[in-house]
Amino acid sequence: MRLGIDLGGTKIEIIALNNKVEAVFRQRVDTPQGDYPQTVSAIVDLVEQTKQFLVKHVLIKPLERVTIGMGIPGAISLKTGRVKNANSVCLIGQPLQADLEQQLQQPVRINNDANCLTVSEATDGAAAGCDIVFGVILGTGTGGGIAIHQQAITGINAIAGEWGHNPMPWYSEDDGQIVPCYCGKQNCIETFLSGPGMLQRFIQSGGTATSTQEIITQAGSGNKQAELFMQKYEHWLARGLASVINVLDPDTIVLGGGLSNIDRLYNNVPELWQDYVFSDQVVTRLVKAQYGDSSGVRGAAWLWPAIL
Repeated sequence: MRLGIDLGGTKIEIIALNNKVEAVFRQRVDTPQGDYPQTVSAIVDLVEQTKQFLVKHVLIKPLERVTIGMGIPGAISLKTGRVKNANSVCLIGQPLQADLEQQLQQPVRINNDANCLTVSEATDGAAAGCDIVFGVILGTGTGGGIAIHQQAITGINAIAGEWGHNPMPWYSEDDGQIVPCYCGKQNCIETFLSGPGMLQRFIQSGGTATSTQEIITQAGSGNKQAELFMQKYEHWLARGLASVINVLDPDTIVLGGGLSNIDRLYNNVPELWQDYVFSDQVVTRLVKAQYGDSSGVRGAAWLWPAIL
């Protein structure tokens, strides 16, 4: 039995997969905002509740071993063993893997949440059978992951796929104000394409909204300002992804996260990225994650083999 955990900025989800890759248990709780000790406690509690459920329903024996994999919005530093590059900033610098392994008394494998999503979708999801897949989480941040032959590529610096902290390609004054990023740089792709970045830039452009969904609804209802902003957002996404295609040349790009539910992206963005990709044709597909916001948690479970 494999357990997968998705540690997100707003929710923590756990799933139990049997060796037939069937989900036999799933639960979500809110993420304790900005509180690292409570976040660790919430994860430990979820694991214990899951084990109790599996034993109660005779899915595992009382002392039977389960594996635990977890996706996080960042990475484990190969230098320090602590979390780095997390948009949930309370995790940065924390010994998350060591703390969990100590409290759970077993090994825990941790990888970037976008890597987990990408592996899940490349294995049996929207990009099944593709050799090279780039996965994107458009949500609180703009995570990116790479899967080659269904295996996550982490990289020697544990930053493979981190497209979101490069500057917006082909930037011009028409793109609006310079916006600082939490990473210390300015005008990172994340400040344009993440949920918070999208909302901030809409308000800076003179729009009125309290959520990204409001912007989308306004555009769909004929609000000219919101519609023009959505067109600009599509150009930003096209330029950001074109720079990835120029380097990686993936078969498929999979979108996950809350903003992946904007249906118009899948038709409009591939039309727009044609102008920026260094090729006479672009056959890379842009698709929505088949397993939605549960794709990452499935991929986290697959950080371990089915049978040890």
